[in-house]
Amino acid sequence: MVLSTYQVKEIEALKILGRTANKKQPLTLFWTGSGIECHIRAAELWIEVEADYSAYEPWISIVINGTYVSRRMVEKGRSWICIFRGMNPEVIKQVKIIKEVQAMSGDEDHLLQIHQLKTDGSFLPVEEQPYKLEFIGDSITSGEGSIGAKIEEDWISMWFSTENNYARMTADALSAEYRLICQSGWGVYSSWDNNPHAAVPLYYEKVCGLLNGKRNESLGAKAENDFKAWQPNAIVVNLGTNDGGAFNSPAWKDELTGESFKQRLNEDGSFNKEDIECFKEAAVTFLHKLRKYNKEAYIVWAYGMLGDVMAPFIKEAIATYEKESGDNKVSFIALPDTTEQTVGARQHPGELSHKQASKVLVSYLQSILV
Repeated sequence: MVLSTYQVKEIEALKILGRTANKKQPLTLFWTGSGIECHIRAAELWIEVEADYSAYEPWISIVINGTYVSRRMVEKGRSWICIFRGMNPEVIKQVKIIKEVQAMSGDEDHLLQIHQLKTDGSFLPVEEQPYKLEFIGDSITSGEGSIGAKIEEDWISMWFSTENNYARMTADALSAEYRLICQSGWGVYSSWDNNPHAAVPLYYEKVCGLLNGKRNESLGAKAENDFKAWQPNAIVVNLGTNDGGAFNSPAWKDELTGESFKQRLNEDGSFNKEDIECFKEAAVTFLHKLRKYNKEAYIVWAYGMLGDVMAPFIKEAIATYEKESGDNKVSFIALPDTTEQTVGARQHPGELSHKQASKVLVSYLQSILV
């Protein structure tokens, strides 16, 4: 059996999943859910990957004909991974290789690239799906804790999953292509530990602007994203959980500059009005930014999988934005809270919780994507 080797850039029929920079050889996978899709008539398929990390190694999942068949850590260096072999060479297979782990802002050495594919068969065009969905969020959207036993508490790459993620479930149910922009612990205005620089909206217009280091910059992470090339039909924002948690966390302090920041509670335990107004202003500003880059998309703020304390303020921000813009394609939807029965690893939503959230989102999105 003779196998032919192709660089990523040589395969016209290869579909690239997730936000990427202009540099396609090798193909750098930044975000949760990024990867490749191909339709191939072959008996055997391999991919050559390259990985690096200091703390948080990348993981991938393999999906064949819509079924999740494998999940594995990618070790440092360049190596070939067998996707399948010994299959009927005349039957066309739909293959996806998906990055399971989020972009790691805390590890500038974290890297996952695809260099080449090797097969005995031929690639066929991948049909466009009817919808495009973008999901923006925190650890919930990163799939943290959606895989692993409930007793797990280690903050490691192993407990992240795209497969068990409400975003992936929702997109598949709607036959949609999807992209995820998400970072654990981050919020609209600040992170769970009050870091004002750890806010997803600050980096939205970049390919993957929250990554640090010269290598990430050279790979295009800091470049402006090409929004014209991929316009979503709907954007799902699942942010606010960490902003709510910040009120109960100690102040953040930058050890180099001495800068400090804290979202405050009043003496009676209620939210400080001034800080809530800052949160709402950040949310309104983000909605304006989303509309600037996504002219026609429905924007759905979906929230509540780990409590709903910020829901009233999110709704107020949406109302303010609608009044300022006249935009009537923005709405709020409550997602089911995680329970003792649906919790997963690291006290985060488990697979059952993600399934419940997806069911609600699918029903809602079906009502507007017509």
